[in-house]
Amino acid sequence: QVQLVESGGGLVQAGGSLRLSCEASGGTFSSYAMGWFRQAAGEEREFVAGITWSAGTTFTSHSAKGRFTISRDSARNTVYLQMNSLKPEDTAVYYCAAVYGRVSTTQSDYDYWGQGTQVTVSS
Repeated sequence: QVQLVESGGGLVQAGGSLRLSCEASGGTFSSYAMGWFRQAAGEEREFVAGITWSAGTTFTSHSAKGRFTISRDSARNTVYLQMNSLKPEDTAVYYCAAVYGRVSTTQSDYDYWGQGTQVTVSS
């Protein structure tokens, strides 16, 4: 049973930083890619960043580029999202997800999802 567990969310002031973690278990992930999505209240879920587990190739959305960095630690089966220069518009529930094969920006392509972690950025 594949499980993805996010952690690291919280309340931070604008301009601050947070690092989200997503620990994966219950499967072999070398053929998977991992993605971070977020969903603000009343909005659609949107792609933030993705990484291939084997090669570590990364993809970052336009809104996150230059501020957010995705990485993975294969030994710990953990994917991270380092978020710097946070803005109030980054406030959302952040989800980790796994997709077989390549990174996708489409949430329906993903096979497994975590429960989400709340990030709130105050102005």
